[in-house]
Amino acid sequence: MAEEEILKEAPEVSESVESEPYIPEITENIADDEVVQEHEDQQKPSEASPENESEARLKAAEAKSKESYERLLRVSAEFENYKKRSAREADNFRKFANESILKDLLSVADNLERAVQSSSEVGEDGKSCIAEGVELTLKEILRVLERYGVKSIDSVGKPFDPAFHEAMMQEINEELTENTVLKEFQKGYTLHERLLRPAMVIVSKKA
Repeated sequence: MAEEEILKEAPEVSESVESEPYIPEITENIADDEVVQEHEDQQKPSEASPENESEARLKAAEAKSKESYERLLRVSAEFENYKKRSAREADNFRKFANESILKDLLSVADNLERAVQSSSEVGEDGKSCIAEGVELTLKEILRVLERYGVKSIDSVGKPFDPAFHEAMMQEINEELTENTVLKEFQKGYTLHERLLRPAMVIVSKKA
């Protein structure tokens, strides 16, 4: 009898309360997932990490190396073109360095041609025209040579100078001092005061 009264006094549990889920437990799981996600986000490397900086420096170094290589190729190509151009200019200089003097010597050839053509003629003074032509030609060629710095060495009657004279023989002469140039076999010439060809001479000596 007492048990029945206790059961009657106990409150009835509604069906709605029995079907509700355990909300506190689900909330706790969600909070745990957020903590895990936040921890993973902290473990990810940021954009300013040392690895990214090293990669950026490597790319910059590669770009700079490529630019230097291209510049080296351009400089090498320009140097090769310069060498070829210099070689052509040097070759042209060797070919045409004497163009001016050769052009002036053409007038000498013209005088020789005229002398040959008039070799059979005789002038008013009875002198052969060829002799006059050769004389004019000699004067012309000496004038051309002097224009380019070539001068003849005046040797006869001068003391022998081994720097400008080449003694071919000696001849006894009591009138002149010893080692005086008596005759010339071949004239000597200088180019801008430097010996171009020595004079071949006969030198005096005492008996």
